[in-house]
Amino acid sequence: MKKYDNKIIFTGPVGAGKTTAIGAISDIPPITTDAAASDMTLNRKGYTTVALDYGVLNLDGKAKVHLYGTPGQERFDFMWDILSTGGIGLILLLDNSRPNPIKDMQFFLNAFKDMLRQAPVVIGVTKTDIKNTPTTESYARILEKVDMRPPIFEIDGRNRDDVKSLVMALLFSIDPGLEG
Repeated sequence: MKKYDNKIIFTGPVGAGKTTAIGAISDIPPITTDAAASDMTLNRKGYTTVALDYGVLNLDGKAKVHLYGTPGQERFDFMWDILSTGGIGLILLLDNSRPNPIKDMQFFLNAFKDMLRQAPVVIGVTKTDIKNTPTTESYARILEKVDMRPPIFEIDGRNRDDVKSLVMALLFSIDPGLEG
């Protein structure tokens, strides 16, 4: 991890809570690029990210983490490569209430496989209050089959402490010597 500026990417499907999570943890008012949904996304929510979300988390007087959220729709996947360039880690948010969140996980891990060759991932599972399966253990078992063992948390993307746990787990996986 760099001493001053670090970049973490939040990704996941539409409605997983990327914009909300960045807003919950950012020390500045977040920058969002939400637009009215005009496709099948409208079935899930009225607005969707079309370019990026951006926030900043100050760790101490000198170190800060730039938080970038990707659009969840595959048609905006050109932004995924742009945003992930220079990223030190990936936070994958999964909406447990979607029809197949396991497939979503596999899709996004594959889409970011180039980044993940050099950077760790942490997974946050949202909306477990709506649908409690698959469990974090189910996700972990599937990932173990492909020799991946990222930290996996159930989170509420609106809760600053939950989102901070994700970010800190990612930072500790990069630099175990960090102080909480």
